[in-house]
Amino acid sequence: MSEFDIIRDYFGTQRAHSPSVLLGIGDDAAVIAPFHAFPTDSDVHTTQLVVCVDTLISGTHFPADTSPEDIAYKSLAVNLSDLAAMGAVPKWITLAITLPEFDPVWLQRFSKSLFTLSKQYDVELIGGDTTRGPLSVTIQLMGLGRQPVMTRSGARPGDWLCVTGDLGGASLGLELMQANEQRMNDENQFAALTAQDRSEALLRLNRPEPRVHVGQLIAPYASACIDISDGLLGDCRHLCQASKGIAEIEMSNLPIFAPLIKKVSADIARERAMTFGDDYELLFTVPPHQLAALMERVDGEVLISVIGRFVDEKQVQGPHEQMDELIRLFDEGELVDISGFSKTYDHFQSG
Repeated sequence: MSEFDIIRDYFGTQRAHSPSVLLGIGDDAAVIAPFHAFPTDSDVHTTQLVVCVDTLISGTHFPADTSPEDIAYKSLAVNLSDLAAMGAVPKWITLAITLPEFDPVWLQRFSKSLFTLSKQYDVELIGGDTTRGPLSVTIQLMGLGRQPVMTRSGARPGDWLCVTGDLGGASLGLELMQANEQRMNDENQFAALTAQDRSEALLRLNRPEPRVHVGQLIAPYASACIDISDGLLGDCRHLCQASKGIAEIEMSNLPIFAPLIKKVSADIARERAMTFGDDYELLFTVPPHQLAALMERVDGEVLISVIGRFVDEKQVQGPHEQMDELIRLFDEGELVDISGFSKTYDHFQSG
């Protein structure tokens, strides 16, 4: 089967239904009218096009035996999470997929899962590319954001540092998958976990819930935001770099995935929650006078935990040698040496 047959049979079956898509799959490029969704002139003038792209590679971003349904879901979900961190509304995607061989069953399962999640968030596939080689999936997502969109650079001294949901679930999911791959999934190792615990951990790894609606709810109140893909500490550093300040985190306030605490010690669970990544929760800052309004707006849709504050370097007190360049950790108010914590993931430095 040719590249063009694959596109026609597995991805060209979803025809554009939105009037904003003027030309979709089948030409050299897609054509969209991005502001068609906003009928009034005032809306058009305060709307921005927001674009992101992510690549997932077999053996790096997902184990080789991951199901095509989970690969499709996560490939789109990680992009949706990026737009959630901007408070944007996702609208259109393009897909570049590299396949080791033509497998009609695999493609049918992959495309069905991709379109199911696309429909859930009202996103349309409008084009892409198909090649042969080691399995990888690249999705570009485009959406619309109201001015000003949330960025990493708006945090100010005195802002509260907050996180959605809980952390560390994906790390337990990966541990379960690796144990299964290595045939080491003995009952003693995971005896403390129920079947529901295991299922939920695997979902956290393979099917993270992008906080798209929550991002839109907090956008009017938050001063800066980033999604947690590479680990809380690593992504917090990115936020601090962009906002030119220091984050102080109280570890006892970290929301940790409950089954992880059953499996490992509290200290290890806390370290995983800060360093593992793949949680795709939102880390954001909010001015003190906006916190109550933000909590009322979210109104229980997702857990929001205040885990620290954003400060100016001049406000820092205590031994400088125990301070990371951009982050200070505390445990029940006591300063913690951050140097003993694992580094978060980096494609060119991590094993």
